[in-house]
Amino acid sequence: MQEMYLKYIHSTAMQEKLYKRTLTVVVMSQIFGGAGLAAGITVGALIAQDMLGTTSYAGLPAALFTLGSALSAFLVGRLSQRFGRRQGLSLGFITGGVGAIGVIIAAVINNIWLLFFALFIYGAGTSTNLQARYAGADLANEKQRATAVSIAMVSTTLGAVAGPNMVTPMGKVASLMNIPPLAGPFILAAVAYILAGLTLFIYLRPDPFLVAKAIAEEREKQAHNMGQETDELSEAKSNRVGIVVGALVLVLSHVVMVAIMTMTPIHMQDHGTGLTAVGIVIGLHIAAMYLPSVLTGRLVDKLGRHVMVFASGITLAISGLMAAFAPGESLFWMAFALILLGIGWNFGLISGTAIIVDSTNMQIRAQTQGSVDVWVALGGTAGSLLSGVIVAYSSYAMLGFLGTYLSILLIAIIIWERMKDKRHVDS
Repeated sequence: MQEMYLKYIHSTAMQEKLYKRTLTVVVMSQIFGGAGLAAGITVGALIAQDMLGTTSYAGLPAALFTLGSALSAFLVGRLSQRFGRRQGLSLGFITGGVGAIGVIIAAVINNIWLLFFALFIYGAGTSTNLQARYAGADLANEKQRATAVSIAMVSTTLGAVAGPNMVTPMGKVASLMNIPPLAGPFILAAVAYILAGLTLFIYLRPDPFLVAKAIAEEREKQAHNMGQETDELSEAKSNRVGIVVGALVLVLSHVVMVAIMTMTPIHMQDHGTGLTAVGIVIGLHIAAMYLPSVLTGRLVDKLGRHVMVFASGITLAISGLMAAFAPGESLFWMAFALILLGIGWNFGLISGTAIIVDSTNMQIRAQTQGSVDVWVALGGTAGSLLSGVIVAYSSYAMLGFLGTYLSILLIAIIIWERMKDKRHVDS
């Protein structure tokens, strides 16, 4: 296998060329993937509410596709570690597309159980969309990692912003096909996810992860022959704290974002806001999740991971307070709160991802990334389920206050790590 990658192992110019090509392919796939991602966020809860006739379980659809994303994150991580990014990511996206088709069928025959199962399968696209960010960083050096992640993420913006704003047009398309209008966005999701998967399967050659793994193995072999241990391997062995901290940053920022985002469409509709306005707010929110990525990546690489985790905690905390106090019928203030929510999540995701990459070597990187994303997805599941219960039995404002509290914990985690590092240096 390693012989296939000899020209990359011994040539930094070839590595750089493949790095740029990989980013191009990932950008292409993420544009499609972003469009598929938006459907479940925008109308998943509304379809279930329409079928069930109650808002008490409105968080269940998002919980199901985030739970499905947890399982697929684990599987995609393991597949990527063994067979490379191409196999893992393409299978994940195509599975998400199949799930979207299942949602359409469930809406047509009005079968709630099929809807739940299909949303679970659809979640594969959500986690794969996130895991694609790692592919861009496989061949990046330490000073390029956050920027590489950010380039992969920002490309999601084009599809993700267009998705929510296609709710009404796709609803009309669905009606022409005798499909319930709310299922219209899932037509777009099915096509988009399958195209994303095919793009990766056809064009992600040679596989960047397998090339990076071969390069790492060659360096380790050379170091072993010289009687030395590679810095990369020794650092990965000793930086388990970094993995824990990175995972906590990713999980907490995701929980806060998913919980508030999930209930915002229903909160706005309860105050008389139409679907078009809801689509605008969610579209702006998703734009804020991905559009600042290139700037965020540069800031993470330049200012440091910890500084941007602080920024994430502060931004998410302010967003929670704004969501709590903003009038539900105010398009401006709800959009402002959701924009800050997206930016705070963006800061947390890119800085947390960079911490994870810094803390692992190629022998464990993909499977560790997949395992961390499992916890991210499970956190999103919990946030989705609890958000519906909290709003049903308390209020949307209480949900905002709880989001603020969890956001402040991000700052506490970094302070804890710095104190631990200081004690380690002093000892």
